[in-house]
Amino acid sequence: MYKIKYFFKRLMNMSYKRMFETINYIHKKTGRNRVFLFFDVIYCGIRYQAGYMDYKLFEMYNLNSKQRKTIITRGINNSFIKRFNNPEFAKIFHDKLLFNEKYKKYLGREYIKVDENNYDDFEKFALKHKEIVIKPFAGSCGKGIEIVKVNKNNVKKLYKNILETKRYLVEEKATQIKEVKKIHPTSINTMRVITLNGYVVAAYLRMGNKNNPVDNFNSEGLAAPININTGTIDYVAIDKEMNIYEKHPISGVEIKGFKMPNWNKVKNFAEKVAKEVPEMGYVGWDISQNEKGPYLIEANEFPGHDIYQLPPHRTNNIGMLPVFMDAINRK
Repeated sequence: MYKIKYFFKRLMNMSYKRMFETINYIHKKTGRNRVFLFFDVIYCGIRYQAGYMDYKLFEMYNLNSKQRKTIITRGINNSFIKRFNNPEFAKIFHDKLLFNEKYKKYLGREYIKVDENNYDDFEKFALKHKEIVIKPFAGSCGKGIEIVKVNKNNVKKLYKNILETKRYLVEEKATQIKEVKKIHPTSINTMRVITLNGYVVAAYLRMGNKNNPVDNFNSEGLAAPININTGTIDYVAIDKEMNIYEKHPISGVEIKGFKMPNWNKVKNFAEKVAKEVPEMGYVGWDISQNEKGPYLIEANEFPGHDIYQLPPHRTNNIGMLPVFMDAINRK
């Protein structure tokens, strides 16, 4: 029943112009008949809860039925969120301050909420840490986040700017272990670790690029899946334009074959934080690690479903659904 409801909901809200643009794109790429592609897109929508973007991203036109059944499509991903995440608790992940307060013992860094009445506290905090991260309470993809070096001459100006821009959350700048830092030294290169029903089901390394201070995919960053059993990156990295990288274009560090340090500790840490709010059973955790161990950057209660199962990141065109279902069926 959910499949049918999802299909008709998507049908009513779909951009048909973009759908036909997608079909034309695939036609030019493959030479396949447009009419066939149109009906195959519709079929995949009904059978696999796949939108036309899923059809394109996952190259479902190249997959047989057995392979298609293993792909986590947008509809399937949404069904996991609906089943495992209680919306009453989602606000913890929407508000960065609430998140920091709830997961304070896992942050590995200090923070302060700035307001019009605590300049002295802000000055003491900023001068103590010398380099701070200014964040809005809400937002994603690194928007509004700024890393600033502090000295006695600019602290008042920073305070005024924080109030004017309403970016009231200020954190100590995070640090990372040297093995990961060398990949792209100007950003914290985080692991997105996804837990479902209390178990790690997928992970990928997010790497900054072009000396940007953030590692987000939407800020020209790179991403590559991590083998959750071995901690090794078995595949190439990609960027948002689907360019492929075996080495990082800035540092030259080999990405394919890179082994994440202390991977078992990272997995155990992710599964531990996943138990803090059991009402949110499907979460993407942004984790880094320094000399003291793994720590949280932030988390997303609406994990993406694409990066870890795109064509460059699949073996025999098998997606991740079997792994997710195994976690769901565990007691």
